[in-house]
Amino acid sequence: MKKILVTGSNGQLGNELKSLQNIFPHFEFIFTDRSLLDMSNIASIRQFCEVNDFDYCINTAAYTKVDLAEQESVLCNSINITAVETLAEICFKKNIPFIHFSSDYVFNGKATQPYTENDLTDPNGVYAKSKQGGEKALIQLGTKYKDAKFCIIRTSWVYSTFGHNFVKTMLRLMNERPEINVVNDQIGSPTYAKDLAITALKAINRWEAGKKLSTIYNFSNEGVCSWFDFASAIAEFIDYKGNVNPIKTSQYPTPAPRPAYSVLDKLKIKKELEIEIRSWEEALDECLQNVLK
Repeated sequence: MKKILVTGSNGQLGNELKSLQNIFPHFEFIFTDRSLLDMSNIASIRQFCEVNDFDYCINTAAYTKVDLAEQESVLCNSINITAVETLAEICFKKNIPFIHFSSDYVFNGKATQPYTENDLTDPNGVYAKSKQGGEKALIQLGTKYKDAKFCIIRTSWVYSTFGHNFVKTMLRLMNERPEINVVNDQIGSPTYAKDLAITALKAINRWEAGKKLSTIYNFSNEGVCSWFDFASAIAEFIDYKGNVNPIKTSQYPTPAPRPAYSVLDKLKIKKELEIEIRSWEEALDECLQNVLK
């Protein structure tokens, strides 16, 4: 049975992969957290890989605290760039296929139509630049190791049944307050981490079938909304009696800049992986049902 190493398994995506084990019984999963494989420590990465055998690697570990990254740039870069490069090179030397996740933050957010995989990156802020750095490190390694198998999946606005995310925050605030303010001039597409996890495993199935993958894919759920629209859908689902008020980004300043527009074009991944992607509304309903259980 082929083994899949999953890093950062206590995060949103890692936990969703844990919950999918039964749907992909032909794989054995090795789930690691910081105590087993510390992605901020190169020695920890090397040591783990020396004593453990695996056939695929899904790197879900990432530094994702967008605002705190402005103060913790060294830690952010060590996890999002150095660790990615270290783990990928180990995999490439052993001919182990590698899946890595990137972000809509690699773009500057000034577009007016969905970003394709070929659009130029232009990140703003420490976190955003670290995600671009991880991508560049992987692609450079791919030119060094000609037989390297890897793919980068860019995604946006990730939420889950597990961990800390926008959906969980909104549910808490709606339980605590008679009204909440949410920005309505940042436009994107939410991504249910479960759907992202399934897509990553389907990518591995493609490798298993002897087929090739492209270097970069975009993935989110279908549809476009603002954070205000997203919050309003949550409010409607739980029958929130308070008010959800739309505000401008300028009324809610943050240490790190946010992309004003980060919709991702998904034609490539739908065609090559032969998948259908459900709407963000349908995915959100399922997530909310799971959370509210």
